[in-house]
Amino acid sequence: MRPLTEAEIRASFVNCTKGEASRARLPRDLAELDWAGLDFLGWREPGAPDRGYLVAEFEGRTVGVALRLAPQRPGAGRGGAMCSICLTAHPASGVALMTARRAGRGAAVEEYASAGEYFCSDLACPLYVRGRKRVAAGGARMTESLDAEQRAARMRANLAGFLGRVVR
Repeated sequence: MRPLTEAEIRASFVNCTKGEASRARLPRDLAELDWAGLDFLGWREPGAPDRGYLVAEFEGRTVGVALRLAPQRPGAGRGGAMCSICLTAHPASGVALMTARRAGRGAAVEEYASAGEYFCSDLACPLYVRGRKRVAAGGARMTESLDAEQRAARMRANLAGFLGRVVR
C-alpha cells in the first residue's frame, strides 16, 4: 500500500459524511507505519469500541469505509471464529461482525442499505496473513500450502468483494 496522508485518508471515505470523516480519530502512528507491509489500513477508534475504519486501494482509487461493530449476541464469546477476509482463526472475541453503510445511501430505510462481514476484531488482517502478528491463545493460522503473498492476494480479493458491496 502506498503511504497516505491524513487528508487523503479523510477524503477517501465513501460511506460517511465529511463531518463524520473529519471527526474520525486516525491512528497515532500514521507517520511510522510500514506502509509497504500493509495491504489495507484498518483500525478501531480509541474510546469508541463500536467503530472501526479501513482504507484500501479498490478499482484504482483509495477507498475508506467507516465500520460499525454489531452488538454481541448473548452467550457469544465462547469457542472460536474465523475472519472472512484473511481466514485467520481466533478465539471468538478476536473476530467481530462489522457492518458498513453502503455508499450513496442516506438515512432512508432501504433494504440492503448496509454490508457486513466478519473481520479480525483489531482489523490487523495484513499482519496476520504475513506472520507479523500472532493470534491470541486459542486461535491459529491454518496450515496451508499457499505462501504469504498468495494468502495476501486471497485476502485482497475477499476485501474487494466486501468493498464492492459497500461501494455499489
